[in-house]
Amino acid sequence: MAKTRQFTIAVENHPGALAHIAKALGDAQVNILALLGTAQGTLGAIQLIADSPARAKKALDAAKISYQEIAAEELELPNKPGALAQCLEKLSAKGVNLNSICATVSKGGKKAVLVYTLDAAAKAAAATA
Repeated sequence: MAKTRQFTIAVENHPGALAHIAKALGDAQVNILALLGTAQGTLGAIQLIADSPARAKKALDAAKISYQEIAAEELELPNKPGALAQCLEKLSAKGVNLNSICATVSKGGKKAVLVYTLDAAAKAAAATA
């Protein structure tokens, strides 16, 4: 299980809002590995995982983009029915409560990538032990 950082960015819901964030990161040679965006009305939130959290922070700071940063876990799962359920059942059995979760796989890929944040750091340590 790989440790990473998740960035959450509050945005106004208008054309170009996400493009501004993506450009700031792209110009700094930061690759976005996972992305989830949601909006309701005029406000939204972007959650992303970058290949280099340190470079992402530097790029977001330079672009004056406000964000929150939180520890996250990255895990590869087999790309097959039931793999996600098995993983989540193990975490649940250890009392781990997730705050966010994002999973992706390329068409025909053999592995899926799951990224999640936890409710409590102590429970995270227990789950990875």
